[in-house]
Amino acid sequence: MSCVAVMEHVEILFVLACVFGFLMAWGVGANDVANAMGTSVGSRAITIKQAIWIAAIFEFMGALLAGGSVTKTIRGDIINPHYIDIAPYLLVDGMLASLLAAAVWLFIATRQGWPVSTTHSIVGAIIGFGVISFGFEAIYWQKVVNIVFSWLITPFIAGIIAFGFFRSVQYFVLSRDDPIHQARTVIPIYIFLVATIICLVTLTKGLKHLGLHLSFLQSAGITLGLATAFSLLGLFLIRRQRPVEDPDSHDRLQRVEQMFGILMIFTACSMAFAHGSNDVANAIGPLAAAIQILKSNAHISTHAPIPFWILMLGAVGIVFGLATYGYRVIATIGERITELKPSRGFAAELATASTVVIASGVGLPISTTQTLVGAVLGVGLARGISALNMRVIGHIFTSWLITLPAGAILSVLFFYTLRWIFGHG
Repeated sequence: MSCVAVMEHVEILFVLACVFGFLMAWGVGANDVANAMGTSVGSRAITIKQAIWIAAIFEFMGALLAGGSVTKTIRGDIINPHYIDIAPYLLVDGMLASLLAAAVWLFIATRQGWPVSTTHSIVGAIIGFGVISFGFEAIYWQKVVNIVFSWLITPFIAGIIAFGFFRSVQYFVLSRDDPIHQARTVIPIYIFLVATIICLVTLTKGLKHLGLHLSFLQSAGITLGLATAFSLLGLFLIRRQRPVEDPDSHDRLQRVEQMFGILMIFTACSMAFAHGSNDVANAIGPLAAAIQILKSNAHISTHAPIPFWILMLGAVGIVFGLATYGYRVIATIGERITELKPSRGFAAELATASTVVIASGVGLPISTTQTLVGAVLGVGLARGISALNMRVIGHIFTSWLITLPAGAILSVLFFYTLRWIFGHG
């Protein structure tokens, strides 16, 4: 591709990169953030307006504090940089095509209410343009295999963890003679666990790309303090609830679910943080790569920091997507797979957040969608196979199989279209 041809249109390409990146972030918000918030909204622990505020705050924090490793993977660990160095401006068209392809597919899927994977979409799109631009040998297939393997194993892991969490709720709370008293005792412990997982992984893995290097003992001390503070806050909120006058009344379990609703506020925050740390990279990784080439005359470095304004663009797009179109996928996750109550939604969210944050810490772009669906399935199985809507599950699995090739095909189509429009042939 001609360098002169690109430089003639650098301003237009810069604007298109921002627009396509915003559209991709919108798709992440409409589909993936809806997945993350679906269990909380579906179990009626929080309202859709509260979900938007939680997403606005914690998605951004997750992207800023713990998203650097995954962004690096999306930006530079799928295509061999040697081939990009030979023809760097091909990457501009390729990343623009990938962003637009993933955004279009996410719009189609969200309109149908399918909880698909934004990670599938963007990785498939990058592979698609990489193969037709540089050949099969340009792709880090071992990296791709590792990513695909993570898509297969993480739903299974999250399902097991969610199954275990909900079983613990059944044993320690729901099956007891005085479930309200047990809930008051156990829920602060769960909150402590939620805060410990999120804080420890963030402090030990997620802050290094910001130049903050803490020892394990320092990280553990800060984690202990924060987890204790959150646990005490949860205890305070639970103690403020009105006690049941008749301990034998029918609404005891309903009151317990209200207490778990308080817990789900914490797990919703952790889920949004976990999602931001992993899946915001799907929008800003390709955008950052394209912008870097356009601003640095064809030089790209996978180690260059992500500009703050790109993080902001991704965060705003995500919140806008959730606010305008997220209700469609929320209905699928929160209501159609299995009936969710706060005690069940908590187990699914905590299992998902734990799995996603740990994966983000090691730089693995897993599918939040598949992880959450696996966790919801685990909760459903804890109640028996009859509690699951197998027809809806079948539709979800089919959409997963379609997503990666759909992203690749659309990427190839848009790649050639952009090259024809701008004369980059």
